Amino acid sequence: MPQGTVYGTLLNFQGEVAQWAARMSEAPYKAPPRAPVLYVKPANTWSADGAAIAVPARVPEVEVGATVAMVMGEAGAVAGYVLMNDLSVPHASFFRPPVKFKCLDGFLGIGASLVPPAGAGDPDGFSLQVRINGALKQTVDFSTLVRPAPQLLADVGEFMTLRPGDVLMLGCDALPGGRRPLARAGDRIEISAPAFGTMTHTLTAEAA
Repeated sequence: MPQGTVYGTLLNFQGEVAQWAARMSEAPYKAPPRAPVLYVKPANTWSADGAAIAVPARVPEVEVGATVAMVMGEAGAVAGYVLMNDLSVPHASFFRPPVKFKCLDGFLGIGASLVPPAGAGDPDGFSLQVRINGALKQTVDFSTLVRPAPQLLADVGEFMTLRPGDVLMLGCDALPGGRRPLARAGDRIEISAPAFGTMTHTLTAEAA
């Protein structure tokens, strides 16, 4: 489990940005964001690899946000990389993701293995596969990041300091049409990547 704060990153895949581009010119902002758009996944959201994640009855489906996160070491260096599944209740806000949709209990799956940089390789070469009940639903290609990992760290460092143990996700890509893969109670979600192995979570119906 993380030792620090876990930050998610929005709009860091070219495909995701393209899906939202038209709305970025609307009020109140009327322009694309210039700095990384971050949000926090607090400790109540963290679920270990293999855990069952309860979904409230009022939530018919959840979005699957497959990504890789950087775990910070000393002096601003990356100590390693870890798989993550940033679950969300489907919503339409992209600049200000609502806590009530992003921070439900258990809604961040965290891989079991921290892969050191030497073992993980170049983050631009990361590729994830998302399977739901065994069916391939998405392939995430990290060569299409808007801000590759070093640039994301540098840009975040312009306005805040990441401490050892903090975690920064590289972002979650969207499917054509702007949505992410959807899953519901009873589904088994697998996220896998070379050098990382497979992370698995099962969604269950929250007890009444």
